[in-house]
Amino acid sequence: MSAGSKTSVELQRLAESIAGLARSYGLDFFDTAFEVVDFKQMNEFASYGGFPSRYPHWSFGMQYDQLEKGYAYGLQKIYEMVINNDPSYAYLMESNQLVDQKLVMAHVYGHVDFFKNNLCFAPTNRKMMDTMANHGTRVRKYVEKHGEDVVEEFLDTCHSLDNLIDFHALHVRRRPKLEAAPSISEEEPTLSRDVPRLRAKHYMESYINPEEFLEEQRAKRVRRAESEQKVPVSPERDVLLFLLEHAPLQRWQQDILSIIRDEAYYFAPQAQTKIMNEGWATYWHTTMMTRNLLDCSEVIDYADHHSGTVFTPPGGFNPYKLGLELFRDIEDRWNKGRFGPEWEDCEDWSAKRRWDRQTGLGRDKIFEVRRLYNDVTFVDTFVTEEFCREHKLFHFGYNKQTDQFHIDSRDFQKVKQQLLFQLTNFGQPIIAVVNGNHRNRGELYLVHQHEGADLKLDQAEDTLRSLYRMWQRPVHLETVVFERRKVLTYDGKEHTRREIKGTEASPGS
Repeated sequence: MSAGSKTSVELQRLAESIAGLARSYGLDFFDTAFEVVDFKQMNEFASYGGFPSRYPHWSFGMQYDQLEKGYAYGLQKIYEMVINNDPSYAYLMESNQLVDQKLVMAHVYGHVDFFKNNLCFAPTNRKMMDTMANHGTRVRKYVEKHGEDVVEEFLDTCHSLDNLIDFHALHVRRRPKLEAAPSISEEEPTLSRDVPRLRAKHYMESYINPEEFLEEQRAKRVRRAESEQKVPVSPERDVLLFLLEHAPLQRWQQDILSIIRDEAYYFAPQAQTKIMNEGWATYWHTTMMTRNLLDCSEVIDYADHHSGTVFTPPGGFNPYKLGLELFRDIEDRWNKGRFGPEWEDCEDWSAKRRWDRQTGLGRDKIFEVRRLYNDVTFVDTFVTEEFCREHKLFHFGYNKQTDQFHIDSRDFQKVKQQLLFQLTNFGQPIIAVVNGNHRNRGELYLVHQHEGADLKLDQAEDTLRSLYRMWQRPVHLETVVFERRKVLTYDGKEHTRREIKGTEASPGS
């Protein structure tokens, strides 16, 4: 606990007390160090993603300026921040009331339990605080050696591409296992048989088709086959990895790109589990506050501040609220036995409303869910028709004439599909490298996996410019625009767009 705070001793005792309470509920978390900071320090840490020792970049300063203005005008306030690390670090705002500090500490222990136990976070670097400091040192060294403008320009390019990773690569091996190359003795019969020969009598064979000629032809065929081999062998969704392996980068550029990629993968699980993580932490702070921590004098303040956490504006989406209500619903259903074939096959609505087998499995079930699921599987599995009806969820549409969103349908399937669509790849386009030697000219060809939403072409063209700066050869992106296949190209001078007509094969194949 920060020694500079007047209430540091009190807060330290409070943190220890809440930690013991959280463990009594079954939470299992890393040791957590709290530090009390003022709003300027909190905004500074938040602008660096929670890592004050991170490398310098103007975008962090811009983020700080936005947070500072938001706080000054009363538009936003950060109550807490917690880092996935072992030990974990959490920052408390010194201006918080005591009831807020209780709420925040309980919330933090829920987060740290989630970091430690959810499978999405299992491969993450648990010493990222030290790693970030190391990254900062390396980048500052390159700034001293190559100049601030040069390094910052390359960082700008890397930041513009940091979403082009394979968000599931830590859990799924997509690259095919490469087989060992056949030996010359294994290749020779096939190559000899395939090499063109001049017609000759058998006694003239060695003169008309000398062995030296055949060997030369075989070598040419091998060289041609190697030059025509497609790289990558299969589509590569980790575009940053492909650039690291194949782009003509200097060593310091490779190192910086690897830093950006490592940090992108560190933050990826937080995007994969936003609803679950916030819902889990909110579930536990509400449980501990209402059952154990609140004084009578604090009830109104707690209710007021908690309501701000879970408030969802009309037509809006609040991950805290959705996650909290889903965990409560799961616990209630498994406590009452509302699961399994018998429950699913029951068509009597009144019987379902009275259904209570008193199985008492709810608490065990939510801990299991916390460990095994991510947002997509969480929503897909546990958002039921009954849940949608109870919480009045709806599918929204967009009216181009009024430039407003409106309720389009309350149909369960549409509501669920829209939720899943928003969560798929975290709203980021799925783009893969399919050919690093397009037209046999060393050009880069990528394909956008179209999922129903067209790319924003101006942003796509900005991305192509960044890819060109990395690849230093023309870059192509195949996508779908208004149900028509198009190829966007940037050659270093201008952007062009070409439509792929009819049944024309993909140029990148």
